Amino acid sequence: MVKPCSCRTRRRTSPVPGTRKERDFLGELDVPADAYYGVQTQRAVENFPISGLRAHPGFVRAMALIKKAAATANAEADRLPRDLTDAIVRAADEVIGGKHADQFVVDVFQAGAGTSLHMNVNEVIANRAAELLGGERGDYRRVHPNDHVNLGQSTNDVFPTAMRLAALALLRPLQDSLKTATDAFEQKAQEFAGIVKSGRTHLQDATPLTVGQEFGGYAQALAKAADSLARAAEELRSLGIGGTAVGTGVTTHAGYRRRVVEELAKLTGEPLVPAKDTFEAMQSMAPFVRLSGELRALATELTRICNDLRLLSSGPNTGFAEIALPAVQPGSSIMPGKVNPVIAECMNMICFHVIGSDLTIAMAAQAGQLELNVMMPVINFNLLQSLEIMANGLKMLATRCVAGIVADADRCREHAQASLALATLLKTTIGYQEASELAREAYATGRRIAELVVEKGLMKEDELQRLLSAEALSPDNPQA
Repeated sequence: MVKPCSCRTRRRTSPVPGTRKERDFLGELDVPADAYYGVQTQRAVENFPISGLRAHPGFVRAMALIKKAAATANAEADRLPRDLTDAIVRAADEVIGGKHADQFVVDVFQAGAGTSLHMNVNEVIANRAAELLGGERGDYRRVHPNDHVNLGQSTNDVFPTAMRLAALALLRPLQDSLKTATDAFEQKAQEFAGIVKSGRTHLQDATPLTVGQEFGGYAQALAKAADSLARAAEELRSLGIGGTAVGTGVTTHAGYRRRVVEELAKLTGEPLVPAKDTFEAMQSMAPFVRLSGELRALATELTRICNDLRLLSSGPNTGFAEIALPAVQPGSSIMPGKVNPVIAECMNMICFHVIGSDLTIAMAAQAGQLELNVMMPVINFNLLQSLEIMANGLKMLATRCVAGIVADADRCREHAQASLALATLLKTTIGYQEASELAREAYATGRRIAELVVEKGLMKEDELQRLLSAEALSPDNPQA
């Protein structure tokens, strides 16, 4: 059993007001007196004043979950005294609940593998646990960040495990938002099912379809993306915790891996399992690359869809104007009354950022060497940020844009009837060559094909209208 030791670092006052002195093997350093973090965190703060960006709260929570689960497993094996275990669990629970968020101060661009942030978490929990036992912050004789909070653990297995747990947690709201957006497009597909419009390929006139079919295609693309994300998530449920430094499990006890994973499964509600190979789980970032790749694919689809929404709503008097997006804010500081497709534009920017982050993740994932990928912090930051902004963006798109879209049936009908591609509907009756000549004549004279068809006696008016009906354009129609 690891017991408290009287030789642990005592809290020492510093001549610098508002600070305390702490020591590690590199020497002494001043730490803010009221900080729950300690000397190793302070060194990281001084070493890495890079971006001002901090770890995602969901990742800090995931780390605290691991600390709680590890303490429980170690206590069951009589490797931690019960009073220390209880204090560590209580301190971890506070972090899990969102307390002490201002104490996690290490920049996201930090020491490789994430040791700085990991020690930030260890120190906060150790100092808070010591405080709960009646001790003082900075006095590690009672609860030590390495010997007690980090017992049976290494940054090398804790960090990738926390990455998995945090990604799974952030994936849930993304999946909810994606379903909301999919449902919103599907609802519009049903609402617009009877509105015929001109199709467009190469941005040129193409055969007609319905606005509902167009929106149904968007819904199906998002539904398929949701399925792909769910499949990618399965790999994240295999945890390498217990591998410690290089995968061998050095410093752990028999049954530790299994118990920690069981405890984490209970705490998270996820069907977690120990990794089949702890070495692969530590060396490879492939699960995160795959999840990021599915986010990139989703971002690519959403970029295309939002581009379409912007194009179809362009105008209102000089563009397509087949649909109208909700007006959510004034669009110009100089042009009175102007309204822009700002929600779709914002979603585009989110997608571009996610696609860029995917490249960062891919480059960092291939940069690992031998038993460890030291680029985990940048992989983690970009992946969690992508999950979060994509979830928020999809919710915004669904509720503030798609749900309020209105189709202009008259405008759509006008475009459908003016399309030169209506000649395609006649080629089975009059042949491709004559249909081509009909299209050329319509273009040269500025007359509509429908008008020429009736005038030339090729088809009666009611027959032509039936050909242009929503029912006739169904892919299940035997005449289609």
